[in-house]
Amino acid sequence: MINEQALAILKDKIQPVYTKDQVQFLVGPVKLPVNLDGETVTFQWYNWLTLGKHELEGIREDEMAEHIIAKLPTMSLAEGQQSSVLVYGDFEHADDALIRMHSICHTGDIFGSKRCDCGYQLHQSMRMIVERGAGAVFYLANHEGRGIGLFSKSMAYLLQEEGMDTVEANLALGFADDSRNYDAAIGVLAHLRQRPVTLITNNPKKLAAMKESGMNLSGRVPLWGDVSEFNLKYLQTKVQRSGHLAAQEGEGRQLSLAELILEDHVS
Repeated sequence: MINEQALAILKDKIQPVYTKDQVQFLVGPVKLPVNLDGETVTFQWYNWLTLGKHELEGIREDEMAEHIIAKLPTMSLAEGQQSSVLVYGDFEHADDALIRMHSICHTGDIFGSKRCDCGYQLHQSMRMIVERGAGAVFYLANHEGRGIGLFSKSMAYLLQEEGMDTVEANLALGFADDSRNYDAAIGVLAHLRQRPVTLITNNPKKLAAMKESGMNLSGRVPLWGDVSEFNLKYLQTKVQRSGHLAAQEGEGRQLSLAELILEDHVS
C-alpha cells in the first residue's frame, strides 16, 4: 500500500528520461549543502535508476512514478549501485557551464587512496564548477575500475602489485581496457540542460561519447594533478596506453605531458 502523502510529494519529483532501450528515472532535486574546503556550498542533487523499457510495458507515463514507488521495497537497491548528479548554480539557463563525468572510485573517492587521482579529480571538479558559477558532476556508479566492478578491481590491483599496468590487469582478467558507457548520463544531461557545456576531462573517449550523442559541447578543460610515487605509473599508463590528453601550454598549474611522464616527477 503506497503512502498517499509520500506519493503526492514525490510524483512530480520523479521524471522519466528515455535513452535507447532504457528509461532513467531521475529523482530530485534535493538540496545538498557540502563542505568544500571549509566553505559550505549548496548543490542540487539528483539520482537516477535505470530500467529496461521492457520492464515498463503497459504502464502509462503518468503512472510511472507510482509504479516505481510501489516497487521500491522489492528492488533490493542497496545491493546495487545507482548513479547521480550534483548540480550547482543555474545549470539549465547559465550561458556557460562545466560538467564532469566522474567514474565512481571506492578507494580513491572514499578512502583517499593515492594509487589513482580520482579523489583529487572529484574534489577539484567540484571546486572548478563552483568557481565558474554553474555546472554539474555526474557520479557514475557502474564505472568502478573502468567498468569491471569493485570486486574485480581488487584483483586487478593485486596484479598491478606484481608489475602489470592498469590496462594489462583488466585484460588479464578477461575485460576490455575500458568498458564504460555514457549513454544514460548523457541522456540525463540533455534532460537538465540544452545549452553548451564544457567537459572537464583528459579522456578522449568521454569527448567522443559526447560528440557522437550530438550534445552541445563547447570545449574541454583538462584536469591533471596530485602526482605522487604511488600513482605515477597509473598516470603514465593513462597517457601512453589509453590516450589521455595532456594539458596544453598556458593552462596554469595543469601538468604538461612531458612533466607527467618524467620518472622523477613525484611529490
